[in-house]
Amino acid sequence: MSNPIDENHFIALFEGSLVPLRVCLVGLTWGLHDYLITLPDEIRFIWSREWNLSKIMFFWIRYYTIVLLLFDVVQIHTFSIPGITSDNLCVAMDSIIRVVGALSLWSVEIIMQLRVYVLYNCSKRIAIINFFLFLASLAGFLVILIHNAQRRRAVIADAVQLPLPGCPSIHTGIEWAQWVPATVFEGVLAGFALYKTLKSSTGRFRDGKRIGLYELLLRDNLFYFFGVAILLIFNNLMVVGVTHIKWFSYAPFHAAIGILTTRMMLNLFKVSDRKVIMGSGSTTHISSYSPQRGENTSLTWRAPAPSGFTSTQTR
Repeated sequence: MSNPIDENHFIALFEGSLVPLRVCLVGLTWGLHDYLITLPDEIRFIWSREWNLSKIMFFWIRYYTIVLLLFDVVQIHTFSIPGITSDNLCVAMDSIIRVVGALSLWSVEIIMQLRVYVLYNCSKRIAIINFFLFLASLAGFLVILIHNAQRRRAVIADAVQLPLPGCPSIHTGIEWAQWVPATVFEGVLAGFALYKTLKSSTGRFRDGKRIGLYELLLRDNLFYFFGVAILLIFNNLMVVGVTHIKWFSYAPFHAAIGILTTRMMLNLFKVSDRKVIMGSGSTTHISSYSPQRGENTSLTWRAPAPSGFTSTQTR
């Protein structure tokens, strides 16, 4: 440590290792806070439903996100204990962290594909294209993961011997490309949603028609689609170093993606359980409706209502 350059390098690595210790707690707190404030909606709109694909996917995303955030906190703080980390453990955990995070993202992208499928009137052609692109993004992720894992030991060989609180936070090589396939695919899904929204909205405004339930759903979906895409882009930019922000772990990204997706699904469940009446002006009157146990409430994944639908939704 006599070399000033080595000392500066050590200080930078040490400070970089402290950031995830604090930020992962922020991610967990954010996730739990959102869970508690949306729990009443979950109880009201989801618990009484019959089990179907939409309900299963909601619970998977909802509770896997919390488990993932707990994993982030336990892993990061356990590894900060002196004597815990080693070359083998850091190399293995680097890949594990990416895979458990990818499981969440892949689940979200499956839900997004289903939403695009519905928005395009259950088009098999659109579904096949998106599924093929989804498989391609998975393949790209795995190829880059293996490539980085094979070189990770050499990248951290010197730094892992230093007294750091955890594994060294070093990003080199093509590690920046790890989430590029998923980002590109998410951009494609967002593009599909944007095209449908623009086509539907401009047509209605041009014809002087009122905005119905279908358009409200389109606008809502567009926000969440682009929200996930922006998160992935920001993640890639952080790894490259463009943002000049110290790496703060995946916890905030895990929390944000889980929150965005569960809120999108909650809003869809709410819409399917309400009677929407569009007035002649811009005011929308919504009267609440709670489904009874055993009642068919699988509207979330059905094809959207016809474009002329602006009256009361019937059950």
